[in-house]
Amino acid sequence: MLRRISARYFRGFGAAVVAVAALVLAANAGPARAAEATAPHLQHLTGHVQALR
Repeated sequence: MLRRISARYFRGFGAAVVAVAALVLAANAGPARAAEATAPHLQHLTGHVQALR
């Protein structure tokens, strides 16, 4: 009887590990896309901001 219970818990734990791995892989499957930026800015040491072209 103890073998059946431990086997059931082992299968459940294995299924949980597989589910978490699948969720992590699905979350990281594609590259993140940045929102459209209007114009990138470059700030020099002087503190002035200039738009890159």
